[in-house]
This record gives sequence, C-alpha cells and structure tokens, in this order.
Amino acid sequence: MKKIGRLDRPDNSGTAKMFANPVLERLSRTHISIPIALFLGVGIYSFYVGISSTNIPFVEALGLFLGGYFVFTLVEYLLHRYFYHMIPDTKFKDKLQYNVHGVHHDYPKDKDRLAMPPFISGLYAVILHFLFNFLMGELSWYFLPGFLVGYASYLGVHYIVHAFQPPKNFLKVLWVNHAIHHYKDPDVAFGVSTPIWDYVFGTAPKN
Repeated sequence: MKKIGRLDRPDNSGTAKMFANPVLERLSRTHISIPIALFLGVGIYSFYVGISSTNIPFVEALGLFLGGYFVFTLVEYLLHRYFYHMIPDTKFKDKLQYNVHGVHHDYPKDKDRLAMPPFISGLYAVILHFLFNFLMGELSWYFLPGFLVGYASYLGVHYIVHAFQPPKNFLKVLWVNHAIHHYKDPDVAFGVSTPIWDYVFGTAPKN
C-alpha cells in the first residue's frame, strides 16, 4: 500500500498550512463554486462559439460533447491513480505528491482544498482549449465543453461526498467507494465521479 498522507489524524479534521507567505497560503485555497463556475462558463462559451461559427450537425455536436465527458472520466481515473498517487521514491516526488494530493488525504474535511486554486483551474482551461483545438480543429468547440462539464461534475461530486452524508439511493456507491479510498485502502477506488474505470482496470473495492 502506498503512503499518501503524513499525519496520524484519527478525526481527519483541521487544515494544513502549506506556505509561510500569507498571500500564497490564501491563493492555495478556493471555494468549490469558483472553479465549477469557471469550467461551466468556459464550456458554455465554447459551445456557443461552435453553434455560431461551425456547420457541424447537432447529432455530431452532441456526440462530441458526450465524447468529451467520457474522455474526462478516464483522464480523472488515470491522473488520480498514476499522478496523484505516484510512488514518492524521490524527495521531489514526495513533496509534489503531498502538495498536490497528500495534504487532501491528511485533511479530507478541509473544504477549501477540494479543488485547485482558480488561477490554476483557469490555466487548465486555457491549455485544454489550445490542446483540443490543435488536435481536433473546429470539433474542439463541442468536445471541450463535454470535458469541462465532466471536470465540473467531478469537482461537485468530490465536494458533496466530503461535505454531506451519503444518500439512500444508487449514488451511495460514490460515498462508500471514496470512504474506502480515504480511510481503508488508498490503492483502490480511484474513480470519484464514476466507478466504471475501477471495474475496467481492476481497482474496484473488494467489498
């Protein structure tokens, strides 16, 4: 089992001070609504540009949107499993892993650190726009919104799972899986917004 956090905290409450500089410390935090609004706003604008500047049929546009959402769920899984949970076999990787994700495992109830700060989220959106535009041309105006809506959905689900009690319906599996990932076995249940890829790649919880 890979070590993720560094602290023995039975209640997992509180917060971590990551920077001595108060400005950097404040910039490392964000309310979850800010990156969600940013991604949804960019996605809506991108879809509008696609409608107003391309002749792509609606069915194809919808397929691209759904494709973007589907691809995001895979990217979410792969990043969580292989980047956020990288083996910290060097000092640099150990520090990187802790700052990016380990701090969340130490303080999972810290609602201000359940998403990347706005300036990083904004940078992500810009990079994704240019990447998809380079790879797909005008098709990216519909693919990017699906990807960003997937990202916003992931952020929303992740926040809700940590902030609220599990519902008594089929969505409860998301709460249970993430609790297992945090408190029992960090090497399983890497999917947050969907458990599909854990079943595909064999990392679903055994019970």
